[in-house]
Amino acid sequence: MPLPDLTEDEHVELVRLLRETIAADKYFLAPRAKRLKSILAKFEPEPAPAVTPYPPPRPSAEPSLLYQKLKGGRRWR
Repeated sequence: MPLPDLTEDEHVELVRLLRETIAADKYFLAPRAKRLKSILAKFEPEPAPAVTPYPPPRPSAEPSLLYQKLKGGRRWR
């Protein structure tokens, strides 16, 4: 079902009303709130989150403490 033709003001007012209704809802995990959030997502889809890459691996200067413990090299006193 296509969305009705709305003017920009009507669209903004509808989104504002949805946001206020969701914020004022006492039970934010209720099925009603989930339906309202899905309707809001249709009007204003959120942009995809920016993907942050993993940091490059550190150069290995010394073996890790776990590796040293497994090898029996470093004794704790």
